[in-house]
Amino acid sequence: MKKVILSVLIFISLSVSAQRGLKPGFDKAEYTEMLRMASAFAEDSFSIAASIEPPISFVHKYRSPVMGLENRWDLWISGDTVAAISIRGSVPKALSWTANYYAGMVAAEGKMVLGDTVVYKLTDNSMASVHAGWLIGTLYLSKDILPKIDSCYKAGIRNFFVTGHSQGGAICFLTTALLRQKQADGLLPADICFKSYSSAAPKPGNTVFAYEYEAMTAGGWAFNVVNPIDWVPETPLSVQTIDDFPANNPFTDAKKMIKAKKMPDRLKYSVLYAQLTKPTYKSERRLKRYLGSTVGKMVENQVAGFRQPDYAETACYMRTGVTVVLKPDAVYYGLFPRVSDDKFLHHMFNAYKFLIDKY
Repeated sequence: MKKVILSVLIFISLSVSAQRGLKPGFDKAEYTEMLRMASAFAEDSFSIAASIEPPISFVHKYRSPVMGLENRWDLWISGDTVAAISIRGSVPKALSWTANYYAGMVAAEGKMVLGDTVVYKLTDNSMASVHAGWLIGTLYLSKDILPKIDSCYKAGIRNFFVTGHSQGGAICFLTTALLRQKQADGLLPADICFKSYSSAAPKPGNTVFAYEYEAMTAGGWAFNVVNPIDWVPETPLSVQTIDDFPANNPFTDAKKMIKAKKMPDRLKYSVLYAQLTKPTYKSERRLKRYLGSTVGKMVENQVAGFRQPDYAETACYMRTGVTVVLKPDAVYYGLFPRVSDDKFLHHMFNAYKFLIDKY
């Protein structure tokens, strides 16, 4: 009976929200509906046993064909006034996981050869970089998403959620940035309201991209929901070098300052400086080589017309967006043990649903 009453309240809440337009701020009912949309993809993935109930106030209207690196999205509509763009996460296919491992960073504004040359812009900050594999997924999906946004707009819809769980959450970050930048450039109507919920999402780009994303969605228009014992939001591997600091930092003058020292201090500090900096540069180069060009060759062999882009000189992945932490308690651990043979136990829809219900 409690579940029925809760469902009715959620439906009423979302219906009122739809009629008045989206509001800023984290909304438990909204996120729960987004999680339900993500679970609707469970039949495509390895997580069907962890699926949850379907959305209450949204009706499924469209499922895209599979494209890019095994990417797909759904369109949901609530009361003919709010649309939701729900992006699928990883599926148990090699190409889908290749997309995750393709973690060389590329510029957040540039060109990508995907058969045709695609010009893209997620931000106008030239120092921003993002994950190559998830950018490819974003660009393929956007070709299908943008016409649907146009159709919805012509039908009178001005409010859109953008959402995704896991890999879908990472692509949600990049899709949100792409759509908002198009608005800023006058390529999408300014009266469209986008509100984004990334769920269980890995890190999508470097610190500069994180700052740009948080600035463009400031005021409560984008959230990153995580279970703190879910390992996926901690990926990809990240290395910070002194080049990842803003240009105006004291490290830029370090060599000059060391050179001004007298011997033997000059030798001592030179050795110390090298010991502190060389390992990070070496790790960054290795990540760029293995997760960039090496995996990129695999993508070239599997995706017709794809050509590897130039990779950014950074591997400093950063947690992005306003983070909502769904902290586990003793009851949670009774159902979802902290240590388990199932490495995705704390990442799945049912775990996040249990935590958001108690939030």
